Amino acid sequence: MFKKFLPNDVQKYLLMSKRQRAHEIQLTIWFMPFLYICLSLLLVACTLFLDLKVELSHYVPKLFSMNASVTRTLVSTLIGGVLTLSAFTLNSLLVVLTTFSGQFSPRMLLNFISDKKTQHALGIFNGSFVFVLFIFLFIGSSKKEMFTAAPVLTVIVAFIAAITFIFFINHASTWMQVHNITYNMKKVSEVMINQTLKKDLECHRTKDDHPQFDLDESKCLNVKAKASGYVQIIDFHSMIEKAREDGIIVRLHFKIGDFVLCGNDIICLYGADEKKVDMEKYLALIEIGHKETEIQDLQMGMHKLAEVAIKSLGNDDPKTASNTIHQITDLMLTINHHLSFSPYLIDDDEDVRVILEIEDFDYYLYRGFGYVRHYARGNHLIITDIVKALSRLSETLPRERHQCLWDFAANTIDHIEESVIYELDKTFLLTELKILAKITGHTDEYQHIHHRFYPDANRNV
Repeated sequence: MFKKFLPNDVQKYLLMSKRQRAHEIQLTIWFMPFLYICLSLLLVACTLFLDLKVELSHYVPKLFSMNASVTRTLVSTLIGGVLTLSAFTLNSLLVVLTTFSGQFSPRMLLNFISDKKTQHALGIFNGSFVFVLFIFLFIGSSKKEMFTAAPVLTVIVAFIAAITFIFFINHASTWMQVHNITYNMKKVSEVMINQTLKKDLECHRTKDDHPQFDLDESKCLNVKAKASGYVQIIDFHSMIEKAREDGIIVRLHFKIGDFVLCGNDIICLYGADEKKVDMEKYLALIEIGHKETEIQDLQMGMHKLAEVAIKSLGNDDPKTASNTIHQITDLMLTINHHLSFSPYLIDDDEDVRVILEIEDFDYYLYRGFGYVRHYARGNHLIITDIVKALSRLSETLPRERHQCLWDFAANTIDHIEESVIYELDKTFLLTELKILAKITGHTDEYQHIHHRFYPDANRNV
């Protein structure tokens, strides 16, 4: 009942699942400062108790005690100092966010805001200001002549705020360095793989690529989406258990991160009786929202890295694009080592209960390198970096991945015009492609590509 009296911004958090709520709160800038303000109010209460009730000035050396007028002057002076630091910090934050939006990607704003160091710094400034303000409010009306806890703690809090200011400036200048940005974005995706996807999906995937199960198309019950938006989170464990109870198989028509319209078929229930199966319970296990989230959506992490590379190409910054390609390559290696790509999820009895939309290795390869390749176009240096990254991947990935790596590289080379590429660019590009061809076992195909660039040269190179 009380929910309707809360602001809409608060109500939306109450309507979210616990997992989504924790993620959204982490992305907000107000939650951590709110905690620090609460702590500062608690510290104010302890300070006033020590000075007004316990009368701490009677039990400590006179060096740590101040009379009321000096204490009020000290606290009133520090109010302005702490407020100035807070305002300057906020201004620096806005400059950093504006810089990120213009030079890289608007998606990176969430990364900076959600960074724990950023939130702690803002929390300390807000908490310090509230502490000093309330101390001044209460000691201003007090008739007590000597104070100890108030001046000492006020000086300590102001000192902490000054140190935090230096820390925040160093943190912002370090965080916005491109190599740190791309590395942190890759680490976020790796954490999501290890803590989310492995927990939600990998423990349920079948090791058999072609498990035995029956799908009766005549008994397929399509369930339509109730709202438009992005598929954000799917409770796979509960969906598997629910399907097991009903004795059915659930096929998903959309992947995490896909946009669905109200009325689209979102899932199909095989073997379900419309009168016996509660379709609303299955829909409740799928969260649809107005924006994409990274909780289960690995491709969003790939998109953010690709966007940095694309923006760098537009800003004539090839070094940043190359660095991003390296991070995408490392993330592709993590994906292969920690994720399997079977679309079948099984229950404890090893019966297939959920069928996913296929997301194979080629899918993530395209999401990572495909966008960069498209916007690189005639930038042969970046194309060479992509081929080099693929050759490095081929050295560490199993043989079943070699074909898709070679196909991607060969398809990339097919769209290069021989008449506009410089001689050295051609040499370096073919050198990296030759390495990839040897590792993947496609030397014959390489000969044809080499002959296309050097039609008069000997074919045996």
